[in-house]
Amino acid sequence: MIIFLFLAFLFDLPEANAASLYFSSSSNSYTVGDIFTVNVLVDTEGQAINAAESTINFPIDFLEVISTNKSGAIFSLWVEEPTFSNSAGTISFVGGLPNPGFNGTAGKIISVVFRVKKAGSATVIFASGVVRANDGFGTDILKTRSQLQFTLVSAEALPPTTPAVAVTPEAPKVFSLTHPNSDKWYPNNSPEFAWQLPSDINGVSLIINKSAVSDPGSSSDGLMQTKKYENIEDGTWYLHIKFRNEHGWGKITHRRVLIDTTPPSPFTIEIQKESPTDPTPVLIFETVDQTSGIEYYEIRVGDYDADKVLVEDFTDGVYKLPVLLPGEYTIVITAVDRAGNLVSATTSVTIESIKAPEITEYPENLQEGDTLAIKGISNYSNSTILVYIQKNEEEAVEKETETDSKGNWSYFHDESVRKGIYKIWAKSKDARGAISKASKEVSVKVTLPILFTYGKIAIDYLTMIFTLIALIVLIFLLVFYAWYRVSVWRKRITKETREISRSVTGAFRALRDEVEEQISLLDKKPGLTKEEKAIRDKLQEALDISEKFIGKEIKDVEKELE
Repeated sequence: MIIFLFLAFLFDLPEANAASLYFSSSSNSYTVGDIFTVNVLVDTEGQAINAAESTINFPIDFLEVISTNKSGAIFSLWVEEPTFSNSAGTISFVGGLPNPGFNGTAGKIISVVFRVKKAGSATVIFASGVVRANDGFGTDILKTRSQLQFTLVSAEALPPTTPAVAVTPEAPKVFSLTHPNSDKWYPNNSPEFAWQLPSDINGVSLIINKSAVSDPGSSSDGLMQTKKYENIEDGTWYLHIKFRNEHGWGKITHRRVLIDTTPPSPFTIEIQKESPTDPTPVLIFETVDQTSGIEYYEIRVGDYDADKVLVEDFTDGVYKLPVLLPGEYTIVITAVDRAGNLVSATTSVTIESIKAPEITEYPENLQEGDTLAIKGISNYSNSTILVYIQKNEEEAVEKETETDSKGNWSYFHDESVRKGIYKIWAKSKDARGAISKASKEVSVKVTLPILFTYGKIAIDYLTMIFTLIALIVLIFLLVFYAWYRVSVWRKRITKETREISRSVTGAFRALRDEVEEQISLLDKKPGLTKEEKAIRDKLQEALDISEKFIGKEIKDVEKELE
């Protein structure tokens, strides 16, 4: 199978949707002991194939295989020769053929000869199968696997024989590997035909000519299954073929084949222009093909993609080119006939440029956020100006504006400019679509806005941003330092206040003890006057008040420090 996968990649044919495997037999009813042939066929349904494989099952109780035969097969390469097993009831094969493959409705793969063993009903089926398209990928396009059913009877059950009706052969089914489509023209003048040859045929008569209906005659040309003709002249030909059996000649098949090996007649190209700056010149050309006729023209202008023009859309031999930029172009026109033969003609055309506009006013310097305004003059009134704006190394942006009746024009950019270098140029475009070369390029420098000036130093946004960041950092450091110093101071004051509190409390306690002791001595002293008693009482009261006041103040200080 590796060989066929390799061969499949050499081909490039259109995809099909389906193919079918089926059986063919001269009858569906046989008698015990009869030997009959079943052909295994493929219908590609319009798609070329290059390989097929299958396993066929048959009932071993009713049938047995005598032999298989590859004679007349469409395949010439066999990965697996046709084999059979009467014990398993199977027949298998894997075959193929090289490019261009096979395309037809009755491609013979193999023939199988059966013998009837006993009466009953027997069915032969495709247990599995693959049909590979000649599409370069080996695509399996098998859709239908038909079956064949037989009625098998014993000799005793047959009715009395009656005279057989004389039946002549049916019209042959003809296909061609070289010219598979009878409605299509081919540049191959050596057509090859093939057909399936039923087992009862004893003669084949055929002839090829340009007559749509002919009788090939009553003389047999042999029992061939293929026929190839060499160096047939161009034109419409017909293969006439018929079969003969023991009852006589059968119906005739008239198979058409279309041959055209001659390219179209040579031709020249004429160019018509209104002026040297005309951007849409007209091409005048035409040719003929005597056999199959012109199918289309392929028109290539310079490096542009080719334009394919069907002959039915091409009238009066005139083709108007699309708008071309100034420059010189090579024009190649190829005429292709219905068989694929071609002839080419070449010429050239030069499109001259109209006059370029001028940019007369523009700002050399702008600040970010400003509006870009440009003015200029053109030689063409009421025409279009193409303005190109390129920032730094970015892709240029194309904008449009119009000139007035005097050719003056202006352009205001619809977006605020940003910091960078802008390159600006312009082109003129007239009503015909003709475009000039580019004007002289100008540059505009856009900077960040200046906030203020100190002396000769201009401070811009970037400088201000760094300055503000530095100030914020400095303020933060100062606040942190102040907080740190206050924190240290608070801790120290708290400690000292608590020590003062303890000292004051101790001093008052000692003072109180001393006063109480002196008052006690005075109390014991006889003859204490009234004034002395008053002084004693006042001293005691002042001591109490002072202790309470100082104690309260110390507590307030401690609370503030917490």
